[in-house]
Amino acid sequence: MPVRTWFPTHIYCEPLHASGLEKFNAELADECRNLRDYDAAGRKWSAKNYPGGYTSYASMNELHRFSSTFTALEKKLLRHTRVFVKTLELDLRDCEVFMTDCWVNIMPPTAAHSLHLHPLAFISGTYYVATPAGCPGLKFEDPRLDRYMAAPPRLPDAKPANRIHVTYPAEAGNVILFESWLRHEVAANRVDAERISISFNFNWR
Repeated sequence: MPVRTWFPTHIYCEPLHASGLEKFNAELADECRNLRDYDAAGRKWSAKNYPGGYTSYASMNELHRFSSTFTALEKKLLRHTRVFVKTLELDLRDCEVFMTDCWVNIMPPTAAHSLHLHPLAFISGTYYVATPAGCPGLKFEDPRLDRYMAAPPRLPDAKPANRIHVTYPAEAGNVILFESWLRHEVAANRVDAERISISFNFNWR
């Protein structure tokens, strides 16, 4: 073939497990809301840095170490991460892959999460707990975007692999994994209900 594809960007999306997710998510949503009620420091930080929403990122970001519910989630997410790592063909023989951070995000109407990446990790991801119909998905940016310079715009019907952005719908029960250098964002929530997700990072040693 005269043209070959190199340097792909991989994104993983799969249900956490095959059944029982509604009950698990209901319990997890209750714990997330209870955490928000308890976490005064997190609410204060969010008021300044996460307008309209709540995140435990700056106050309680190692939930897998303190909550049996989040510990159970960690074990399930680790299984998915190992599958993703195998797909990436990373050489982690004789290495341990472990969760470093795990925090809650609650997005009421108008809350948004601006473009960012996750330093000091190699795999990052999101688990969706509550996703009301019409809530925003997770938007990823082509990591080469700042190098396009004089490139013309893409055709409106360009193949997905050739587009400069892709958005994964937020679906309760789904795990999304990506390499931590990949920039991403969540648009403002335009529905009259809370979007709840758990974000996390993995590292290796």
